[in-house]
Amino acid sequence: MKIFQIGAGGNVGRRLAHLLTNRGDTVTGMHRSPDQAGTIAQAGALAVPGDLIEASVGELAALMAGHDAVVFSAGAHGTGQDKTTLIDGKGLEKSVDAARAAGARRFILVSAFPDSERGGRLGEGFEHYMRVKKTADVYLAASDLDWVIVRPGLLTDTPGTGLVTAGLAIEYGRVSRDNVAAFIAAALPEQTLNRVIVELTDGDQPVEQAIARLSRAC
Repeated sequence: MKIFQIGAGGNVGRRLAHLLTNRGDTVTGMHRSPDQAGTIAQAGALAVPGDLIEASVGELAALMAGHDAVVFSAGAHGTGQDKTTLIDGKGLEKSVDAARAAGARRFILVSAFPDSERGGRLGEGFEHYMRVKKTADVYLAASDLDWVIVRPGLLTDTPGTGLVTAGLAIEYGRVSRDNVAAFIAAALPEQTLNRVIVELTDGDQPVEQAIARLSRAC
């Protein structure tokens, strides 16, 4: 597959790029910051500059042209509510429209678990983030793309085991970034896993089995 990653230099993105290129996929990773280019290249992907905030739908579509799928794992990462709106919200909407224009039918979005950090008193900034992520989910789900929305639990840097719990509705818990990347990598070519929202935590089922079970339910 030819895969276009938005957020390829991030903690999940670079892990995913490494998995994809190692199995022979062609990966293009878009970056806004020049210092991310090296991270993307080290993962085996082609690094291309692109500003999710400033770029038009047409400019994004030109970068996506010729790709089979788009993975969106970009985020503002606590840089303020305005950036959250522009990247996690409007940026996702532009990316969906661009993928449609470019003919990249498969679209996987890394979203947020509804129970994320509830009770943690993280303030209005976090509540704004959760509202923006939900609206982004709604936008993608209303499109005619072959989409999958992945809602991971509390992300950790614990080494991945390849064992997860994945379902339409599961109890909140932790999940390693390695396991999130492994799940997305396995889900990308599985065309029967389509137009579904998946909640994901560490668990006891191999990723491939979890995806097969979810595919049968779609």
